[in-house]
Amino acid sequence: MESYTIGQAARLLGVSVDTARRWADADRFPTRREGTRRMVDGPDLAAFCVEVAQEGAEGEEAPYTSARNAFPGIVTGVKLGTVDAQVEIQAGPHRIVSLLTREAVEELGLEVGARATARVKSTSVFIDRA
Repeated sequence: MESYTIGQAARLLGVSVDTARRWADADRFPTRREGTRRMVDGPDLAAFCVEVAQEGAEGEEAPYTSARNAFPGIVTGVKLGTVDAQVEIQAGPHRIVSLLTREAVEELGLEVGARATARVKSTSVFIDRA
């Protein structure tokens, strides 16, 4: 399971580090200490990313653009079939769902809470691991 610093969580959420700290202090998502660093477990951050995206940010510009067709985010869902798989990524306010082979998901180590980038080309979405 991946863990993230508050700074990394802030980048994935598309907010400032101060905002991420305030949200953590307000118990909007759980954190723990590793030495002097405050850490967020991947599955907890994934759930919170979905919550923030659903709240919406009316009138605000999206924190990510489709520049170069890359959407960095966090894996929020993985459904494995016998041969195929479905991977869901929350990239700022964008929810991206991709169908790919189970083998690819396993090779990339995609799981809820993992950092990943969705790359879009025409009607296909490719998933990269950071």
